Amino acid sequence: MQPRPLSAIVVMVCVLALTCNLTTVPTPSAPATGETPAPAATAALRPTAGTAVGRTFYVAPNGDNANLGTQEQPWATPGYGSRQLAPGDTLVILDGRYVLSEYNADIITPPSGTPSAWITIKGEEGHRPVLAGRDNLLTAIDLSGVQYVRVENLEITHDDTATGEAAWFRDGVEILGAPSAHIVLRDLTIHHIDEFGINIQDVEDLQIVNCRVEYCGFGAMGGPAGEDGGWRNAVTRGCSLSWSGHYYQGGDGSHRPYDRPDGFGIEPSQGPILIEDTVAEHNYGDGLDSKAAHTTIRRAVVANNSCDGVKLWGANSRIENALIYGRGDGDPEPSPWAAIVIEPEEHANARFEIVNVTVDDFLGQNYLMYVQYDHPDVPAHLTIRNTIFSGRGPECPIYIGTASTLVADHNLFYLLQNEVILNHGEATYTCADIAALGEGNLCGDPRFVRPAWGEPGDYHLQAGSPAVDAGSVDGAPTVDLEDRSRDEPPDVGAYEYRQSSLWLFLPLAVG
Repeated sequence: MQPRPLSAIVVMVCVLALTCNLTTVPTPSAPATGETPAPAATAALRPTAGTAVGRTFYVAPNGDNANLGTQEQPWATPGYGSRQLAPGDTLVILDGRYVLSEYNADIITPPSGTPSAWITIKGEEGHRPVLAGRDNLLTAIDLSGVQYVRVENLEITHDDTATGEAAWFRDGVEILGAPSAHIVLRDLTIHHIDEFGINIQDVEDLQIVNCRVEYCGFGAMGGPAGEDGGWRNAVTRGCSLSWSGHYYQGGDGSHRPYDRPDGFGIEPSQGPILIEDTVAEHNYGDGLDSKAAHTTIRRAVVANNSCDGVKLWGANSRIENALIYGRGDGDPEPSPWAAIVIEPEEHANARFEIVNVTVDDFLGQNYLMYVQYDHPDVPAHLTIRNTIFSGRGPECPIYIGTASTLVADHNLFYLLQNEVILNHGEATYTCADIAALGEGNLCGDPRFVRPAWGEPGDYHLQAGSPAVDAGSVDGAPTVDLEDRSRDEPPDVGAYEYRQSSLWLFLPLAVG
């Protein structure tokens, strides 16, 4: 059940007086020194390069599976090539277009590597070969039950030369039915897929790096409920998880059977999960929806999604240095969704943190954030610090369940059309008494450069913002969303203010 409404990137350089006008997220990078550590980083970021020297094989569009698989005599199909590999081997898919239509023949299904001899399947350097699925093929790559495999530099999409049902193609990459471990997916472009771009049930030690997963009918990344712990030690970094639901079986997605496809949406899992330097925008469902315990979302832009922005269900989870805005994606109809939802259900005493986050909502007529709305008697413990809550529509306070505890300090609230700012059980807070909520809390216009709805916005702070130097160093990250050092005291929100003459941003584009 959802709460009812309360009423019946683009590379840019900003120099001198130039004003930035697009939301940005930094170029993917390793966790910054001094930044709050995320539990997912420990296992999933260990080196993956094997020490054993294996063979290198090749596939080419003009090859033949009767060949030796050498560069001079390449095989013809990636699926066949993947099944000839042994630990330590590499399959190079040469530039071109490969049509996949037969399950047993065409799907890439490698064996397992070993800790010192990974199996690698990758596109030719300097090119991005295309795997084009058709005839309702289940998936392009099946990594179910395998270990120590990396897949790099490929484009996966449907066969756009086919028409009608021949153009149907279900998943890009999947791990279903049997758990996998030690998997790297890097530099993949997956788009215009009928179901999931990446469909994973059970996996341990997963890295998804610099991937664009967009226009997938059921969602960019997700999967069914796990039977072996779900997602464990999983990192998603430098990715775009966007436009889910805007395509399905050759159309614009309007006839898809699944009405809320997310950018990221996984079922209960052990975690930990780390999502960073990632964009989730224009999804017909939620931006980022994690039911995993120990989920950390940081340096992320979650923008213009139709439903919830960020939803957390698992204990010991944190949002840090994130920008969340645009609920409804330009649709003026009141909706039951919120910018942030925290619902640990029956998991009593789960802990959550929201630190240096910027939230903006245009629609109003629903809670800007709600915590334990459906389970108000199940306690959760929430800390909110150095965060901006901007609600430009009417009737959009924050709701905290009766049994939950709240530590809130050094936050800036701007709910222009609301008298009540926050409900915590029977207690209500307005701007007149917001200081009673905790140290450093205040109301005021954050003075964003250009707030937006349904389009890219610029949520940097302008001079004179009350958010400048108003934060606390306690538990705060030492960098901001763009990986720039924060002052001491830090600013409130995702971005640290810089005078325009000092601005020089070279970030990953949104859109």
